[in-house]
Order: sequence, then C-alpha cells, then structure tokens
Amino acid sequence: MTRRLFILAAALLTASFNTNAAEKVNTETAKPAATANQKIVVGGGCYWCVEAVFQRLEGVKAIKSGFSGGHVKNPTYEQVCTTNTGHAEVVQIEFDPAVLTLDKLLDVFFVAHDPTTLNRQGRDVGESYRSVIFYANDDQKKAAEAAKVRAKSEWKDPIVTEISPLKEFYAAEDYHQNYFNLNKDKNPYCSVVIAPKLNKLLKMGVIKEKQ
Repeated sequence: MTRRLFILAAALLTASFNTNAAEKVNTETAKPAATANQKIVVGGGCYWCVEAVFQRLEGVKAIKSGFSGGHVKNPTYEQVCTTNTGHAEVVQIEFDPAVLTLDKLLDVFFVAHDPTTLNRQGRDVGESYRSVIFYANDDQKKAAEAAKVRAKSEWKDPIVTEISPLKEFYAAEDYHQNYFNLNKDKNPYCSVVIAPKLNKLLKMGVIKEKQ
C-alpha cells in the first residue's frame, strides 16, 4: 500500500496546529548557551513516518516536515511527487543536545528506516524517498559519517545513505505537519505502514510513546 493512494483524501485535512509548543524556561535554572537547541535535517522515506518516530524520542523539541536537496525553489508536495525537482522528503529536527546527543539521534535514524534501499522505503519508490542526512556544519558532517560507519554492522547490505551539505529547507504544506498524530485513525496508511514501525521501535526501547 503506497501513501499516494490516500493523498487526495489527506489533502482535505487542513487543521491548523502547533507541532511542538515551546517549553517555558525558568531563568534561574536556564541552561548555558553551550547547550542551546540544535537542528539537523534528515530523510528516511515518507516524512510522515520519520516525523512520527522522532516525535517519540526524548530530547527532541520540535519537528517540521519538508523538502531539501532539490533545484526548485519553494516546491509543493505535488511537484516533488510528480516532477523531477530533485528534492527529498525530510524532517528538520530541533533537539536539546544536553538530553539527546547528535550521535544517538543519528543512530536512531539508521535503525528507524532501511538505509540500504536506494530511492525507496517499502512500497514508496522514488528519489524523494531517498535516505539522506543534510549537515549544516563540519561537526554534523563528521557525526553523520561516523554514524553511517557504526550502522554497517546492523545491516547485511551496503548502506546507500546520502550525506550532503544543507543548502535549503522548505517546509511542507500545513496538512503534512504532525500528520500521524492527527490522522492515525483517519488514513489507512498510518495504521498499515506507520503504526507497525512505531510499535517495533517501542518494543526495541528505541522510542517512547508520545504523551
């Protein structure tokens, strides 16, 4: 079952929401600037899936689904799906490095999808579903390369994850944001594809159920 079978129905869902409300900071116990939140952009197939996984990882503060790695400015979902824009479906993850290290985040990334299948995840096929890490600086590049090496022992086939510099990030349309949480009882793709993945990772202890 592919996600695109349900996209027309999903497009009718236009609810507005706040993906992750910012936490109030107690000025007396505020963390130093060195532990300010950081952001990284990754893609591992359908961004609905990747978003749902990382929303359940302790230390993640906010997530936004979108597109990166292409040559068309401000692409729409339909453009990415039906034309050769070069973009990947990605999520921009904001996390607290004092709680969640970048190394651990990337290790979860390599567990949460199949990084050995080129331009596809399951029945979702195409360049937009490629496995990719877009790094914003040299530290992120080194961390991504190291995580890719660590992940080799977990997979029998070669890892094809792309590691590229981040040039831009375009947020997807509002109805793509916080998708699983808002549509898990409405769209069969959520129950057939996303829910089993989450249940597997929950049983492995990789993520925790969203409160």
